[in-house]
This record gives sequence, C-alpha cells and structure tokens, in this order.
Amino acid sequence: MSSILYPVALDAASALAAPWGRAARLREAERVAGEAVSFVTHTLGPPYAARAAALDAFRGRVEDDRPGQALQIPPEDRYVRLVEKVATGHPPPPAIPVLKDGRRWPTPPPPPKTVWCLQVTYWRPVSAAPPLDDMQARKARIAAREALDPQTLRALTRQPLRAVRPQQPLDIGLFERRLPESPHIIVPDE
Repeated sequence: MSSILYPVALDAASALAAPWGRAARLREAERVAGEAVSFVTHTLGPPYAARAAALDAFRGRVEDDRPGQALQIPPEDRYVRLVEKVATGHPPPPAIPVLKDGRRWPTPPPPPKTVWCLQVTYWRPVSAAPPLDDMQARKARIAAREALDPQTLRALTRQPLRAVRPQQPLDIGLFERRLPESPHIIVPDE
C-alpha cells in the first residue's frame, strides 16, 4: 500500500502549483524543508454551489465518481479533496424535543445551504506560520472591547493552551507529606 505524498510548501496555493517536494512522513518533510514543519489543512479557491461544478473546476485533482466521467486519482496524490461546508458559516442549532400530539421531535427545518470547497493538506515550515499575538483569547477579547472577527478568534482558539503565569515546581511528591509539628520536614506517606 502506498502512502499519500503530501507537498512541502509555504501555503496552499504553492502546494498545488509548485511545492518544494513531497513527503509522506515528518522526517522526510523536514529534510525537504530544511527546518521543522507542521501538518496543516487549508481551504483554497472559491466556493462552488454545486458538487458537479467543483468537480469540473478541479478535474484531475480530485476523484470523480459521476457516471461517464469517472476518474480515479493515484493513492500518492490524494492530498486534495472536496469538502461540503455550510454557506452561512454556522450549522443550524440542535432540535429541542416538543413532546406534543404523540410526537417527540418537531418537523425538521430545511437543510442549510451548502457550498463545495477544495481542501489541501500539506507540510508547512514552522517559520512560515502566520504570526499570532502572545495574548490569550480571553484577554484579546477583553482588550478589543468588541467582537473579534471570526477568523482571528478561530486562530486564537487553535493556539496551544498557555498558563496565565508559569507553574511553580512542586515542593513535595505525590506520596509525601509535611509533618504537622515540623513543616520543614517531608516524610513518605503510605
């Protein structure tokens, strides 16, 4: 079984057009990039209202299962795929049980309008990552005094969690305790 060879590039557009190379594993990607890399997935290009239109636009890049136009992509080139997203950006809220007239659930609302987008997965050098402030999302929202745009807030929430202040080293171990009569002495606890 062959692995997917993901491109090594600065962004999704260059991953499709002219990557530096392709790699299946982290070490190979780091060798191609010459530095540490991260595995990222980004949406690229305009959204398409119909799946058929998206398949026609990206012919040869994604698998096509339509009758008469079937196209199968080699396994090593499957780093690109079409995804369906809600056009408004927010999925509908969950249904609340009604429990009346012998029915538990209400009649479902019409499905939300969706669009089809191209999604590219690739290796990106860590140095090429977009710079983010060192501020936590909670503090950024308070400092802004207004609603942040969704992209900025999403980027802040995807950052690694950081402590408000550095954690102090533990004075004692898990199975140790201080003597009540001499708090400066630590003894093992059973």
